Amino acid sequence: MTIRLFQAALSAASLALLPGLATAQQPSEQPPIGEPVPFELPQTQGFTLDNGLEVTFIPFGLAPTVTLSLQVRAANLDDGEQTFLADLTGAMMEAGAGGRSAEAISTEIAAMGGALDVGVGRHTTNIGTGVLSQYGPDAVALLADLALRPNFDADEFERVRANLVRDVDVQRAQPGAIATEAYARILFGPDHPYGNTLPTEEQLRGYELSDVEAFYAANYGAGRARLYVAGHFDAAVMEAAIRDSFGAWPTGNADTATGAPASGGPIVRLIDRPGAPQTTIRLGFPAMAIGAEDAPAMTVMNALLGGSFTSRLTRNLREDKGYTYSPGSGVTWTMDGGYWTFNADVTAADTAAALRETFNEITRLQNETPPADEANGMRNWLAGIFILQNASTGGLINQLGQRDLYSLPDDYLDRYVPSILAVSDEDISAMARDYLPLDQMVLVLVGDLSVIGDDVRALPEVAAAEIRE
Repeated sequence: MTIRLFQAALSAASLALLPGLATAQQPSEQPPIGEPVPFELPQTQGFTLDNGLEVTFIPFGLAPTVTLSLQVRAANLDDGEQTFLADLTGAMMEAGAGGRSAEAISTEIAAMGGALDVGVGRHTTNIGTGVLSQYGPDAVALLADLALRPNFDADEFERVRANLVRDVDVQRAQPGAIATEAYARILFGPDHPYGNTLPTEEQLRGYELSDVEAFYAANYGAGRARLYVAGHFDAAVMEAAIRDSFGAWPTGNADTATGAPASGGPIVRLIDRPGAPQTTIRLGFPAMAIGAEDAPAMTVMNALLGGSFTSRLTRNLREDKGYTYSPGSGVTWTMDGGYWTFNADVTAADTAAALRETFNEITRLQNETPPADEANGMRNWLAGIFILQNASTGGLINQLGQRDLYSLPDDYLDRYVPSILAVSDEDISAMARDYLPLDQMVLVLVGDLSVIGDDVRALPEVAAAEIRE
């Protein structure tokens, strides 16, 4: 959807709510899809400190606010065998820094109009905030305290660890987390961090403050970090504040953690959840890397098949059959490739039927080139969504962070919309044929096996698969 169409839709919706307007006054046919609006990345500026910290400035917008995002390549990929140690480290950094408590820091950043957040991901940990522009230099100093001078207070450690134990226990009770953990274990095995999404309670309780300190010392440093500054700010003042606040940060150790390619099947993992009214589904296949030539075609194929609200799987399983409320699919990028995943929670009695329809939709797309109007609608929708996603400082930082993390070309974001629009109708079917071969699927089901087991095993698509219970 283009920005023009989005605004038109809002206007039409507003008019429809005005009293006295007859239904006949509204258009009887959907207006034609407009031409996609090209995306142009705002002019960025960058510099690197002597210690290796890379800085990117993104002057953007007129609102008197600035967004700061310090992205450090110290995350779950660096956990090794100590699953979730990066999360525990991030939580301890958020618990106090620079000799101040978490409460004192929260009060200070709130007075600037913002809030601090430490988010630990698969590849990076993000320390970020958004404040009024006049407080930008002060916010830089606060971010530096968290990154350079975490308290690692022994008195706080027990509380922080107990909170994480509770959170993990809650996640382990959810069928979605159970399915995701089993799915990741099949794709990447038990010997790589990608394959271990949650620690055991015993493992998490076994971590000591010394483990956190060792993880921080080994993985945090200016040489593995990039600071993004986006919004309305004085570049000279902000640069001076960054050099003053981050100049003493040691370079740190080199980033040596490596990714792993996803493995395919055919493997079916059945996890019993007696009495469950729904079955949680994870269906997936290995895919290409984000920078691969056919990644744009994969993106369009995913949107058409299951990655949008008007996708085929959504219309079939939700709108037509009523098997599930929110099915969806997506491509997950890793350092060494990626993988495509379809996920849904379906009524237990309809599990086999839902899988049958899912397989049929994949096969239909593999064998039949999608109609031009359907394919064109998806290409334009992706182009429009991309532009809308980049209409904020946070969206721009996310896109630039992904580009830099995966070492994509400098013009990757400028070329994104043209590359999506260049995907042909036949390219979409080719992606389904090349990357979604049903005889190599990985399928995880969490549900009541007494209800779903026999019907699932009887599906011809799983006949040759290794079934694990």
